[in-house]
Amino acid sequence: MPDAPLRTCVGCRQTAPATDLVRFALVDRTLQLDLGGTAGGRGAWLHPARECADRARRRGGFARSFRQQVDDTVLADLFG
Repeated sequence: MPDAPLRTCVGCRQTAPATDLVRFALVDRTLQLDLGGTAGGRGAWLHPARECADRARRRGGFARSFRQQVDDTVLADLFG
């Protein structure tokens, strides 16, 4: 069985297997959790940890990944 593809967390910027991260997609400039990995278009990956979510928000990780301003309020709902 092949290894899982590597992705970079937009929070801590560490590379990890995609199976260790959660994918987010952008729909109308709003982040949406994409657990099934079926949403079309560009995705951004994040460790399922509050520390990574906080870093992504502070450093603009999702805006950088999607190359536009992003409504990331879903992170507060998911990670507190």
